[in-house]
Amino acid sequence: MDPTYAEEAEDYREKIQAFLAEHLPAEWSGMGSLDEEACDQFVEEWRSLLSENQLLAVSWPVSYGGAGLSEVERVVLAEEFAKAGVPVGNDNDLFSIGMVGNVIIECGTEEQKRHFLPKIISGEHRWCQGYSEPNSGSDLANLGTRAVLDGDEWVINGQKIWTSSGHTANWIFVLCRTDPTEAKHRGISFLLVPVDQPGVEMRPIININNRHDFNEVFFADAKTAKENVVGDVNDGWRVANMLLGFERGDGATTDALRFRDELNRITAVAVERGATDDPLVRQDLARAHAKVEIMKWMGQRNITNVLAGKAPGPESSLHKLLWSEYHHWITEFSMGLLGMEATAPSGHPAVNGIETDAVGAEFSSLSWVQTFMGARPGTIYSGTSEVQRNIIGDRVLGLPREPRADGGPWDQIGKN
Repeated sequence: MDPTYAEEAEDYREKIQAFLAEHLPAEWSGMGSLDEEACDQFVEEWRSLLSENQLLAVSWPVSYGGAGLSEVERVVLAEEFAKAGVPVGNDNDLFSIGMVGNVIIECGTEEQKRHFLPKIISGEHRWCQGYSEPNSGSDLANLGTRAVLDGDEWVINGQKIWTSSGHTANWIFVLCRTDPTEAKHRGISFLLVPVDQPGVEMRPIININNRHDFNEVFFADAKTAKENVVGDVNDGWRVANMLLGFERGDGATTDALRFRDELNRITAVAVERGATDDPLVRQDLARAHAKVEIMKWMGQRNITNVLAGKAPGPESSLHKLLWSEYHHWITEFSMGLLGMEATAPSGHPAVNGIETDAVGAEFSSLSWVQTFMGARPGTIYSGTSEVQRNIIGDRVLGLPREPRADGGPWDQIGKN
């Protein structure tokens, strides 16, 4: 592992640092210093600024709206933005640019690239993800949402759940069952579907922090054009797994920065309250330090793969497993520091609904409790810890696969 940046990449880093110095306030400490209204306004204005300066999807070809830069320069930008505590786009851009856009570049037709990618950059299309279903969460390949080709259109019926940022999206990429007579990992297609139509209903899910981050999506004869399939018909499982590689692998280069910032805040409060006089507390803080360092080195390995021109693979499951299990534990540790204060929290709320609070967030018992509760589902969404361990064992370590009792055609599963 040798994540050494070329001179050109370091020159680009200086360019990004200069951009941040020019456009951020002198007293800027991160998104955590803003209240909810100011945060929303900042993100909207910031995204427009990034678009004007070709700092959205910098590694995409210029002909599709990108800046035509290398993956290394994209990583450099992500690192510097993470250090400054500013986003690389809005909430939907995680799905628009980070996921479906990259998949269209890898698997889409030339017509799809020219139609969808510029609209993603401009913000005309805002995307969300239609994967999980009430009866196929961890076992995603058992999904039952159906798509039937009727002339020049796919007709879609079914339900998706836990759809992040769906209420601010106008397009959704959907995994659909297009051939129920095939085995469950086959017969699935990856469809691009407009949300703003009578056949799509988005219902809010309010979480334990009283936030509207997720949604249910119901399809009742929803329609999309025949050509809005990414990859081949019935080849959606391959496309879906490629997308999950982008979802799980992209943050490996910056997550350690966020978790280090959070740990520094936790440590500061522990020292201020005299908790570090306890050797067990010091032991736990040392354990947390080691975990974050491991994340950093795993991120460095990911950068090395990027430098070598490798696409994200199943190794990204290692990172997802590590950070989600760690955050479950460290936020529980932070509740011990709060003690009884955690039962009646006060102060400003957390800026982020899940994962760490935003960089620059000052101490607040309310934000700590909300971060604790937001970390609970971290071992479930984007693939449960159990699923990640199976992927690691099977596809990374090459261990024997677990016996399956649900082989054969999908429409015959459970009927014998």
